[in-house]
Amino acid sequence: MTRLLLVLAIAASLQSPQSHWPQWRGPHNTGVAAGNAPLEWSDTSNVAWKVEIPGRGFSTPAVWGDRVFVTTAIPTGAPAAASAEPAAEGGRRRQAPPPVEHRFVVMALDRATGKTIWTKTATVATPHEGYHHLYGSFASNSPVTDGTRVYASFGSRGLFVYDMNGTEVWKKDFGVQLTMRLQFGEGTAPVLHDGRLIMLMDHNGESFMAVLDAATGKELWRVARDGSNNWSTPSVITHAGKKQIVVSAPAAVIAYDFETGKPIWSATGLGHNTIPQPVQHEDMVIVMSGYRDPKLLAIRLGREGDLTGTDAIAWTQDRGVPYTATPAIHDGILYLITDTAMVSAFKAETGEPLYHQVRLPRPYNIKASPVIANGKIYFATEEGDVVVAKTGGPALAILATNTLADQSFIASPAMPGGEIFLRSRTHLFKIAGSSPGSR
Repeated sequence: MTRLLLVLAIAASLQSPQSHWPQWRGPHNTGVAAGNAPLEWSDTSNVAWKVEIPGRGFSTPAVWGDRVFVTTAIPTGAPAAASAEPAAEGGRRRQAPPPVEHRFVVMALDRATGKTIWTKTATVATPHEGYHHLYGSFASNSPVTDGTRVYASFGSRGLFVYDMNGTEVWKKDFGVQLTMRLQFGEGTAPVLHDGRLIMLMDHNGESFMAVLDAATGKELWRVARDGSNNWSTPSVITHAGKKQIVVSAPAAVIAYDFETGKPIWSATGLGHNTIPQPVQHEDMVIVMSGYRDPKLLAIRLGREGDLTGTDAIAWTQDRGVPYTATPAIHDGILYLITDTAMVSAFKAETGEPLYHQVRLPRPYNIKASPVIANGKIYFATEEGDVVVAKTGGPALAILATNTLADQSFIASPAMPGGEIFLRSRTHLFKIAGSSPGSR
């Protein structure tokens, strides 16, 4: 009887909204997790399981109930298809070798054991261009799930939808081959909200955003967009009872009506490298660009039209702005980390710094976005460490540095229900409680 009650309790806990991580920034798209995630772990402590993931992919896993969903691209070893053409713009030193034929794969793993439940080959194709040799992959678009279906985007290769048991429900070819600057690769994730799936297709060509019925794949509306490189994932925000889709991009930040696609407001001022996702704080949305032209704009909601240069721009920042990582907001504090591991914390309402450009204990490299859980913020690094700091307070306070040997983290952590799923270049780890082990 006791065992039955325990099984029922575990099953119920896995169905709690807090136990899911349906898309790459979590259940509320904020980078804030519920539950008390582990503070410390190592190769011999608090690793519930470790599994090798074939191929290459930097997408963040999606977690629902007893399943963990992962996408990857696996070379077949076959010669490149004759129809594949080299991209017009070469990446030179940063470009990966010419693309070869790949299998584009969706996997479902058992959350408790890490064992593979099912594997589906969505398509087999030779990509038309490559990716950044360090930070790119053909499976960087993170999957999303609503507990009924899992949605896996492979960008130019299309969108593939399965039920939780791996049966294909529908798929869609958008008829576009995205051309990205310097062949840096694709990476914008689909966004699932209120039964609709948002697909952003920005590139050096005819760009657009399409909104689909998540159950059927029927296209509800589509808007043309300025043709420019963009790796940022859209955000759905709500203000005054109305939903908007906010898209960061070099040409302009634009908010679209969720129901119709009609533009509501726009603002220029970001640089040429837009990767972080917009984040909302109450009646404000915060957007940013990085690298050689870093810029952060905190924009007040409630206006329409062109907001450039108006008092709707509440505050700005051009130092310590992330190139890649999307910030997290908790208790009114905006936490940022740059690619060179400089951490800043600002009051989201005013831009007043608590601390600014404070380096982590080592000169790390950062691509993953931070996640906050139970008063702690987690920074996954390329060097295989996950640094945990305390949130709040006037200074950056490091609580733990956790090392997994011979690993490198590009994908962002998924942290549902007090557990941590870390995807490295080669493996997927589950960090939980005090259950050591791997396979």
